[in-house]
Amino acid sequence: MLLRLFLCFTIIPVIELYLLIQIGTVIGGLNTVLLVIATGFAGAWLARMEGMNTMLKVRSNMQQGIMPAEELIDALIIFAAGIVLITPGLITDLFGLLLLWPVSRKTLKQILRKKFDEMTSRSEINITHL
Repeated sequence: MLLRLFLCFTIIPVIELYLLIQIGTVIGGLNTVLLVIATGFAGAWLARMEGMNTMLKVRSNMQQGIMPAEELIDALIIFAAGIVLITPGLITDLFGLLLLWPVSRKTLKQILRKKFDEMTSRSEINITHL
């Protein structure tokens, strides 16, 4: 866990800075700043749109008496994407935009579901042996 935190708070920003410097030398400093701002605005707009659509689906399912489990997971992933998009940088913006894209979000949900199933099956085994 400590290694993951170290990677998130140290290595990723260093890579982001290196990438921004490299891009800045090619397209110029002002253009690099404008690119980061543009991706941030695009991400914020997309996060808002996807979040609103997901909340409408949640509301619709609740009115029909259906548990909106998939939509709540979508909402959580969209929220995480919004947090990632706040961080200035191109890698984090790309990652945030991928989280907002429904196709990649569906893939991530499948991966999370598989991990959750593995965790619950391990805990069931541990409980039965007690």
